[in-house]
Amino acid sequence: MTRTTPPVHEAAAGVFFARGTDVNWILLREGRDLTLIDSGWPGDADALLASVRALGHRPEDVRAVLLTHAHIDHMGGAVHLHQRYRTPVFLHQAELAQTGGGHKQQATAADIAPHLWKPSALAWSLRIVRAGALGPHRVPPALPLPATGALDLPGRPVPVPCHGHTSGHTAYFLPAIGAVATGDALVTAHPLSRTRGPQLLPKLFSHDPAATASSLDALAALDAGLVLPGHGSPWHGPVADAVAAARE
Repeated sequence: MTRTTPPVHEAAAGVFFARGTDVNWILLREGRDLTLIDSGWPGDADALLASVRALGHRPEDVRAVLLTHAHIDHMGGAVHLHQRYRTPVFLHQAELAQTGGGHKQQATAADIAPHLWKPSALAWSLRIVRAGALGPHRVPPALPLPATGALDLPGRPVPVPCHGHTSGHTAYFLPAIGAVATGDALVTAHPLSRTRGPQLLPKLFSHDPAATASSLDALAALDAGLVLPGHGSPWHGPVADAVAAARE
């Protein structure tokens, strides 16, 4: 396993942001119940459980895992939660084939290899290998998200389709708080990026780069003042401004 005591902090009332191996997850709390958005690499499972316990909760308090998409750096911990605690896992219908062993819409080792001359990229590659990047990948049995509307889960997250990074990539809007968990549709940092702040991931990570860029329109339309990305730090300010910065 990788980290066992990740930093976890309250980004907004009842919204907690935690870091794994160069990837983030989010916990939404209502009373004794939690919703988990994304779950890190397989090797982040201990860190994920530690972040739950750091809030004074048990893993059994997680009512559901919502995945932004079916990449192993976001669904690794969900495998442990489902196998050990039977926690249900949800994501967009279009992602189900990838969790079922279908073609993975993700960068391969061959895509990443040309970047490994950079020390930061090489160090990142070594970290994610230790976290389980090379597999074998076990994926959790997953259920499709409801078609529309807020989910009956802590935080009342609203799925927002942001297809492009993968065919069913989904962000989660938290209207009561004015925040949005953007997954990989909009990030604020990545080890292969030279910049910090709102941005798109390098194109090699996107299944459809043009659609990824277009999906920013859905985020810009949200009434949110806090961006909770899958990679990088939270960003405070209107999400429309974050989108404008990413487009630059």
